[in-house]
Amino acid sequence: MQKTANELGVEITVFQSNHEGELIDYIERMAPEVEGFLINPGAYTHTSIALRDAFVGVERSFVEVHLSNTTARERFRRHSYLAPVAAGMVYGFGLHSYLLGLQGLVAKLQR
Repeated sequence: MQKTANELGVEITVFQSNHEGELIDYIERMAPEVEGFLINPGAYTHTSIALRDAFVGVERSFVEVHLSNTTARERFRRHSYLAPVAAGMVYGFGLHSYLLGLQGLVAKLQR
């Protein structure tokens, strides 16, 4: 990720948590300092209206990424609460999903 960020001329900060509240607190705390977010919400994709509301509230572009093709998995994984408010989604490319998502986010922000 850092190599791709350097090539794109952007700074990144990495944060990981398995706790919904910590993710929301991080988004709200960092929003004044960043232009956008790249997030792999994991199972919160399908369950977290609060995470969706946090992104709407901070008014920052974000890209939702997933390692697997979530639409090819169980039926309940085909719905994302975040997708309707995301700048874009990248899924199904394994770890490359993060790199593609970062490239897409930077392109969106530079428009």
